[in-house]
Amino acid sequence: MKEVLIKKSQAPVSPPIRARYCQSFLCRLRGLTFRKHLDREEGLLLVFNRESRLDTAIHMLGVNMNLAVFWLDREQEIVDRRLARKWHPFYIPKKPACYVLELAADRLDDFILGETLQFEEISSR
Repeated sequence: MKEVLIKKSQAPVSPPIRARYCQSFLCRLRGLTFRKHLDREEGLLLVFNRESRLDTAIHMLGVNMNLAVFWLDREQEIVDRRLARKWHPFYIPKKPACYVLELAADRLDDFILGETLQFEEISSR
């Protein structure tokens, strides 16, 4: 499974975030469903082929923890952010996005609207 390091363009992220790069339909559909815990250093990056509000909507059914969720446009700029509550039916971003970054709930304040993130592929061992 491909992983990326999430970086801010202006400042370091502490602690660093390693996110699974999730581009297939099945990977995006499953997401973090049935996971019981997500470490502060872990994340999931859902990748879509085009910017959309509807395509990048997420569900929290079967997700047993709250998540910090960030929607990013094709330039990797944060266009929406939200605390997604466990078992909530769905969340739709306010603006079209093509990336959804899901992190531990306590990371919500680590990123702000308008901030640009970078994804650096982590080489497999």
